[in-house]
Amino acid sequence: MSELSGQSKRLCAYVGEMETYEDKPLYQALVEQARTQGCRGATVLRGMVGYGAASRDVVKHGLRMSTDLPVVVEVVDEPLRITALAEVWSAMIASGMITCEDVNVVLYCGDCKAELQARPLGQNPLER
Repeated sequence: MSELSGQSKRLCAYVGEMETYEDKPLYQALVEQARTQGCRGATVLRGMVGYGAASRDVVKHGLRMSTDLPVVVEVVDEPLRITALAEVWSAMIASGMITCEDVNVVLYCGDCKAELQARPLGQNPLER
């Protein structure tokens, strides 16, 4: 897979931990779809507390919180790939939010130690 650096896009899906898609957790299905679309990687972050448009409230410690904790699925890749993935994710998500934003990739590598050793001393990764 080619190098990823400079101007890219980050796609984030904010969904509930209990949401499903075709009998599997939605967050897992989103990651699998990112892989199928050829994206370079995906990350799932589990929230400790949160609420959203379709929160199911529970009173705990005097606060109203969702019983369905938030999960964020993030993918950073080239703009065309992210645009295509956003369309697919939009069809998969029945409840949640999808955001897309510009990012600047400073470093992306599978073996950063080897790549850093090959880079000339003092080369700024922002100037690649």
